[in-house]
Amino acid sequence: MNKTWNNKAWFMVLPVLLLVAFSAVIPLMTVVNYSVQDTFGNNVFFWAGTSWYEDILSSDRFWTAMGRNLIFSATILAIEIPLGIFIALNMPRSGWGVPTCLVLMALPLLIPWNVVGTIWQVFGRVDIGLLGYTLSNLGFDYNYVNDPFDAWVTVILMDVWHWTSLVVLLCYAGLVSIPDAYYQAAKIDGASRWAIFRYIQLPKMNRVLLIAVLLRFMDSFMIYTEPFVVTGGGPGNTTTFLSIDLVKLAIGEFNLGEAAAMSIVYFLIVLLLSWVFYTVMTNYGQER
Repeated sequence: MNKTWNNKAWFMVLPVLLLVAFSAVIPLMTVVNYSVQDTFGNNVFFWAGTSWYEDILSSDRFWTAMGRNLIFSATILAIEIPLGIFIALNMPRSGWGVPTCLVLMALPLLIPWNVVGTIWQVFGRVDIGLLGYTLSNLGFDYNYVNDPFDAWVTVILMDVWHWTSLVVLLCYAGLVSIPDAYYQAAKIDGASRWAIFRYIQLPKMNRVLLIAVLLRFMDSFMIYTEPFVVTGGGPGNTTTFLSIDLVKLAIGEFNLGEAAAMSIVYFLIVLLLSWVFYTVMTNYGQER
């Protein structure tokens, strides 16, 4: 059977293509243009070639911030993915508890990022914050403003509180899509709860877990607002991730060429690591 081609359909997606070109491609090309040029002001530019990229890739400042990002993202994934799966497995499948749990899980996702940072900035204060005041009274020397370890713990707890709900909702969607016949067959065979999870639930959640890992990796690797509001990248440069360092370079130091080159490298790293995650998890799912 010959397939009929209708080229008029392109006109239906043309507005979307124009919108994407205006909001994404054109700004990206502007950044690329800045990354290969330099200026002394007065809107006068001259060709710099790949010098900014060489400076970025040979900079200890860049690689140190990169290390912080990788550690933070790895920690976030190691906490939020298992925790999200555990919570989703223990959520009710029927009754009045379903909408209640879904609403409670969705609430943190509705709060804007800068508000989340402000909440935890106050929450962690030793004088008026519930977390800081409680830990101080329990004898812990907690101060996220001055102690690097406390700053990291605060930022990680903040992200876990804010985004674990996304993993829970995705996993729960995968679980409720499993037909009851699978569980009935497992019950007849006398399968344990671990066997049901390993051979029925986990394979059925494979696709949603792929989405959860990709979304949480990209979000955590590009995190900016929350740690900037809470710690400002401090104490010192302890929580200065690549995104915060990029803003300091572009706005604080007004080094547009180097900042543009850094943003391109940053984008390519995120793209590469996301592709690695996607390839590994997809191949693993096919093997299973």
